[in-house]
Amino acid sequence: MAMSENRARLGGPIPKFKDYHIWKALYCLSKSAPIGRKKLATLVGVGEGSTRTILTMLQESGAISVKKNGVTLTPEGKKIWASVAMNITTLRVDSLTIGAINCAVQVPRAANKVKFGCEERDNAIKSGAAGATTLIYSNGILMFPGNEYPLDIKSDKAVRAAFNLSNDDAIIIGTADTPEAAEEGAVSAGLELLGGLQLKQESDPMYSPLSSSNELIALAFMVHDLVGGLPVCAKSKDNLGIRIENGKVIDNAYTGAVLEEVLKIGTTIRRIATSGPYKGIRVIVTPLELNNSVIAAIGVVDIRTMAGINNPIRLHEDDDL
Repeated sequence: MAMSENRARLGGPIPKFKDYHIWKALYCLSKSAPIGRKKLATLVGVGEGSTRTILTMLQESGAISVKKNGVTLTPEGKKIWASVAMNITTLRVDSLTIGAINCAVQVPRAANKVKFGCEERDNAIKSGAAGATTLIYSNGILMFPGNEYPLDIKSDKAVRAAFNLSNDDAIIIGTADTPEAAEEGAVSAGLELLGGLQLKQESDPMYSPLSSSNELIALAFMVHDLVGGLPVCAKSKDNLGIRIENGKVIDNAYTGAVLEEVLKIGTTIRRIATSGPYKGIRVIVTPLELNNSVIAAIGVVDIRTMAGINNPIRLHEDDDL
């Protein structure tokens, strides 16, 4: 049974969760099981409805067993966890970060996957953190990617005290104003470095009706740059979407009336929004198709019309505004 069918069966609003929350569920189950659904929801930091959907996904992937006494990982689930396992801890290394709170993850044998460290920083920022610092451990030395200079003594001691390091490990330190945002940033960057969650699905196209906001975010940022920084919204057919302004994701659980209409009818719409955060502003939303099916919608908000710039996004003469 497809995940979209599960959501129709479960009813209610579309759950608000990301790959980070699925990872956190696997992490909690790997550390302490069995765990009841309510307790797992608290540990993961999402509502019970989202937790129920996460558990359904994991169950259909053969990753968990759900019984009266709680949820446990199956042998398949332990394999899935082993592919994305990361140690995680809070860390005090103020000289390396910019936020008030730091959370670090140890990504096993991933040093060779790190390029310059800016990629992990960008992934952390997209996930809501203020930034991230990446380190690699090679030949007994902790260093920044791209050079062989060791860390300062204080930071080096702090990282070594936090983790039992092995050669070629990568350390990603997420930084933010809250522990939750710092952790999500570090874990999300680590997941990207590991290649993401490998859950069984019926199909695996680049973009599918099951695409999460993380999978659409690269396309949305590309459009954001192409249109000169105008706000961009994107949503896949069966998941919540994203809203980008000024180079940042300001809402990762977004939907809107025009996005939903385009997903339903499968044609481009150009009109003035009548509701939501862009009410009264001209928008253009177009569908993204795969195999003759609409799988997502992406839109641009023409805020320049508010400043008197007429028609920067071309509209048909017969459009009803």
